[in-house]
Amino acid sequence: MVKEITRDIKQLDHAKRHLTTSITTLNHLHMLAGGVDSLEAMTRRRQYGEVANLLQGVMNVLEHFHKYMGIPQIRQLSERVKAAQTELGQQILADFEEAFPSQGTKRPGGPSNVLRDACLVANILDPRIKQDIIKKFIKQHLSEYLVLFQENQDVAWLDKIDRRYAWIKRQLVDYEEKFGRMFPREWYMTERIAVEFCHITRTELAKIMRTRAKEIEVKLLLFAIQRTTNFEGFLAKRFSGCTLTDGTLKKLESPLLSTNPFLEDEPTPEMEELAMEKGDLDQRKKPKAPDNPFHGIVSKCFEPHLYVYIESQDKNLGELIDRFVADFKAQGPPKPNTDEGGAVLPSCADLFVYYKKCMVQCSQLSTGEPMIALTTIFQKYLREYAWKILSGNLPKTTSSSGGLTISSLLKEKEGSEAAKFTVEELCLICSILSTAEYCLATTQQLEEKLKEKVDVSLTERINLTGEMDTFSTVISSSIQLLVQDLDAACDPALTAMSKMQWQNVEHVGDQSPYVTSVILHIKQNVPIIRDNLASTRKYFTQFCIKFANSFIPKFITHLFKCKPISMVGAEQLLLDTHSLKMVLLDLPSIGSQVVRKAPASYTKIVVKGMTRAEMILKVVMAPHEPSVVFVDNYIKLLTDCNTETFQKILDMKGLKRSEQSSMLELFRQRLPTPPSGPESSSSLSLLTPTPEQESSRIRKLEKLIKKRL
Repeated sequence: MVKEITRDIKQLDHAKRHLTTSITTLNHLHMLAGGVDSLEAMTRRRQYGEVANLLQGVMNVLEHFHKYMGIPQIRQLSERVKAAQTELGQQILADFEEAFPSQGTKRPGGPSNVLRDACLVANILDPRIKQDIIKKFIKQHLSEYLVLFQENQDVAWLDKIDRRYAWIKRQLVDYEEKFGRMFPREWYMTERIAVEFCHITRTELAKIMRTRAKEIEVKLLLFAIQRTTNFEGFLAKRFSGCTLTDGTLKKLESPLLSTNPFLEDEPTPEMEELAMEKGDLDQRKKPKAPDNPFHGIVSKCFEPHLYVYIESQDKNLGELIDRFVADFKAQGPPKPNTDEGGAVLPSCADLFVYYKKCMVQCSQLSTGEPMIALTTIFQKYLREYAWKILSGNLPKTTSSSGGLTISSLLKEKEGSEAAKFTVEELCLICSILSTAEYCLATTQQLEEKLKEKVDVSLTERINLTGEMDTFSTVISSSIQLLVQDLDAACDPALTAMSKMQWQNVEHVGDQSPYVTSVILHIKQNVPIIRDNLASTRKYFTQFCIKFANSFIPKFITHLFKCKPISMVGAEQLLLDTHSLKMVLLDLPSIGSQVVRKAPASYTKIVVKGMTRAEMILKVVMAPHEPSVVFVDNYIKLLTDCNTETFQKILDMKGLKRSEQSSMLELFRQRLPTPPSGPESSSSLSLLTPTPEQESSRIRKLEKLIKKRL
């Protein structure tokens, strides 16, 4: 029923829609036919201003007839529009050729309104028309440049490169005044002229440098590069770089892509020097705009000739290292420093400041193979600096020194004892250590910076690990020298201890002369080393740990040489051992007004080592009868299943060989047999005293000493 009622209404709706479409199409057809006629007439009269508006309208109307192209009349109109566009393009190109001939007549004095309107038409036509206009105009505009700066002209060489850039600047100003309004703003004609000038200049410079390669000197090359990069910077300030073709952009920007997760401003030379003096090559800076899109557009031509620059830097760095060596010999070692820690040699800051300048300069020239070549030069002279300036100036351990005699130790003649190294030599070692640490940290930052500057594909070839290892070796050698010096100074005292007649000691007194001698050497050396390593606390801690690891085993070795020992002698040695232990625990802050808690790692070594020495003496003091009790007591206190150590204990007690044989046999019988399998490790761990047990034994030992005193 509804369909029946609405049938007539629906029919009327369809009729209305079709009628409307027909009327609209007929109107468009009328407009198209009239527009094509007008377009052809205006084209002949060169009325480009009217053509620009009309052509766009005709093309818009023609879009409505795409589905009617099967109708011959419509197809004919479409072909007339295409023919009019082709004629317009040819006519406009001819007009520009007439106005700006490639050769012969001069350019007109000012812009033409006809040509200005023609550019508006070219915007609507095939893009190739616009490209041809731009190409021919720029070629004609720069034709004078090719003549003035021919390869055989004197002004074409690098020493007069400024004249090239001055010429184009004048031309750009001239263009703006005469032709700035003729071309549409969106054509960016000024920038296009500058870009084409850069391409021509790069080609011409590359050609002339290949021809006269032997005449290129480093100063001349750097002068040309500096002027060129300044000009590229001028272009970046003036233009956006939007006219650079995809290929050019890709080619120029690829080296600028870095692994650096942040954008940073290029530091000025003053900022670089300040950063280098502080050992900071990795200062974070505020984000900035993207890099110069014109970077390398001309200066790329210098890259094949950068070997001249690299060779020059090789020579300069060699002379710099030689000057450092001469200055060190002339000025002597640095003065003792007790306020701010060991002085870092000023030469290392000078070296890295120079490195930074070279790196920044080279990265502006190229981020490819020249940067790898420069890195190789850096590596070479980092090693030379480590060998000639640092390792080469470390004091030699073969220098003679006034040794200590046993008689002088026993007489406690203070002042007659001298360390192998003088105060100046100790300060020099500390200074070299601090310098090596500075170089190590700064070399690591240098490697990171080089990787940021170089092409991403070349980052794996930047590796300064070997040079960092060299500086680490210098640090280890310096610490070892300091340890050996203090260790050697204590040797005569330990020798005197082992040669004393401990069986003849009748009473326990104050600490023995050899202990006083050791303490004296520690008080002489350690404060000097600590003050001169104040800026590198971790290496002072390493020194303390290495000295403890060297001195304590040596002390125990000499302790075993003290034989035979009486009960009173063992008590005196126990007192001496405790005194040395207290001094060693206080060693990191000895002689300092500011008392710091010793590092836990160091304290653990001292407590473990000296407690063993105390346990050895405690075993020696114990009666050897009954034998079973003595052996069990030894195993309990020392937890040492070594027969050789037990033999030394028996020698210290002065037992006869026959007694020792029975003791050794009993010792072997009383040794706990470790069970096989996983239980062995747990059973062996039971033999090792816990920290609580060790602490309890130490307290008992201290009480024993207090009673004796």
